Formats: sequence, C-alpha cells, structure tokens
Amino acid sequence: MAPKLAAIDSLTGFFQNRLVQPLKQGAGIASQISKEVKEQAGPAGDYARYSMFSPKFPGRLAEKGITPGETPVQFLGAYATRVMEDIGSDSSRQVYWRHNHPMALADRVVEKVAGKTYRDLDPTQKAAVGLAVGAPVVASLGHMDLTNPGELFRPKGYAQSYAEKGSEDRRETAQPGLEFVERVVLGRQGRPLKYETAKQDIPDLTPERYGRVMRSTYQDKGLTGLGLIKFTPENIQGVPEARIVGFPVGLQSAGALAGGTLALRQALKEPVQPTQLGLAGIAENVATQSKLKPTGRRALGVAGMTLAGSLAGALTGNLANRVIASAQNNPEKLPSTYEYQQGM
Repeated sequence: MAPKLAAIDSLTGFFQNRLVQPLKQGAGIASQISKEVKEQAGPAGDYARYSMFSPKFPGRLAEKGITPGETPVQFLGAYATRVMEDIGSDSSRQVYWRHNHPMALADRVVEKVAGKTYRDLDPTQKAAVGLAVGAPVVASLGHMDLTNPGELFRPKGYAQSYAEKGSEDRRETAQPGLEFVERVVLGRQGRPLKYETAKQDIPDLTPERYGRVMRSTYQDKGLTGLGLIKFTPENIQGVPEARIVGFPVGLQSAGALAGGTLALRQALKEPVQPTQLGLAGIAENVATQSKLKPTGRRALGVAGMTLAGSLAGALTGNLANRVIASAQNNPEKLPSTYEYQQGM
C-alpha cells in the first residue's frame, strides 16, 4: 500500500509543480500586465486593452520571461487569463465594432498620422477638419454614385437592395426610405445586377470581367480565409478594388485619404492663411473666429487646406483608375469574337 501512496504523491507533486503552479504563474503575470496597461493607457485605449489578439501582449509576456517555446505552460496560463479578460470586457468585439467599416479605419489613420495636435482639437474643430478628409473619401468609396440621385445614388452595375421581388429591372426600389438609409447611412453597395442589366449601366462590361467579379464577390475568401479582406485587380468598373468587411475601397478613396491626411498634418504644423487656399468665398472674419486652440492656427484654414489635399488625392486616384481601365480594355487584350462564343 505504501508504494502506491508514494506513487500517487509523486504523480500529484509532478502535476502540481509542472502544470498547476506554472499555469498559476502565467495567469498571475497576465493579470499583472493588465494592471500595468490599465495604469498607462488613456481612455482611447479602453476598447482594445484586454483583447486576446493584441500584438503587444506576447511582447509583454516575453519581457517577463514567458514564451511559447521556453515556458509553454506559463504561456498557456497567461493566454487563458487574457481570453477570460477579453470575454469579460468585450475587448475583441469592441475592436471589430470600432473597425468594421473603411471610414472607421480611415479615422484611425488620420489620428495616427496627424498626431497629438489633431487629437487635442475640441469636438467642433475635429468634426470640421475630419469632414474635410472624410467627405471626399466617402464620396469615392464606390458604395454610392453621387451622379445618380434619381436612383438614390445607386452605383452603376449594382441592384437596389429593396427592389420588388421578381422584378425584371432591379435598378428600381420599392422602399426609397430604407434604400437611402441602407446606402447613405450604412454604406451598403448592394449586389451585382445580372449581366444584361449591368451592361446597360456599363457598356464596356465584358462577360469575362463580369464572371471574375461574381467569383470575387461570392467565392473569394480573401487574405484571412473569412472574406473579411480581399482584393481584385478588376472590379465591375474595370479598376482595382479592395474589400474590407464587404465594403469597397479603391484607388480614388485611398488617394483622398492619403492626400487629406498628409495635408492635415502639414497644415497643423505650419501657419495657414485663407489667401493660400485658393478657395473663393472664405471670409476673413469667419476664419478669424475659428481658432485651433492647441496650435493657434485658423480652423477654417486648416480644414480648407485639408480638403484641397483630399480632393487632389482623389483626383490622382481617379486618373490612375482611368489609366488602368484603359489598359484593361485595350482591344489587343480583349478576347476575340470566337473566344466570346466559346465562353457562352
């Protein structure tokens, strides 16, 4: 009997020393890291503070001597604690909610590039400056066509979300109010039209391009394998396009974001005079009344310079799209009539 008890004690000690204690040690260090982060992070970091996907967490563990290769049990205990913290605080879900649209990502880019001066603006100033970047970006994303107000800004080649069931032409909506909210407020693009109708919108649309668009829309799972981030060199308009959580992002919107962000950063660094903007109708007295408190610059001047940069970036992206579309539609690259017939 004694040998059996000794064996049980030995086995218990083994699990205690090799499993239980290391797990507790890893859990304790994870909790310590969370407390340190809580003390250091400001309110803006709340939503991501305890995310299990935080790229900084493994580095913090390594600083304290815990790595998956050298201390796997402690590492497991630390991540088990981080998962519990994540679930308890909804951290990862808040990261998704905060970044589930290209405009949310654009806002983070602006904050990062423009720096502390931009973050220190009061809400009214930040809204004015943010719109100078955001408006051209939104107008360029591709989920709506500003030249098509008669169909509630429906983008060419795409159906209305609330078309009558069974209708032949899904470019007409049965619910204008819901359609407006879906497109303008929620930023939804809708589904591609059938080829014959889409070609009426886009005369140079070919069956091959349409087929690639349909495969990209419904079959391509993208970089993550979940369809969250994917890219096509030729969308239904014949230009490159990325999709982030289903929302389109093209060169024109990317150019607007880049141009506006860089212009904003420069405007916050240097004095801006209304006469430098080249924009008619900016009154001196209005500009004088709008001061950027952290920098002493005129808010209207900064917003105007930012808007000019954003529009310039959007124009550059649009020109790039035209060049790419022209190259894609080069007659030498298009299939012959025989190849068309073979594919039909």
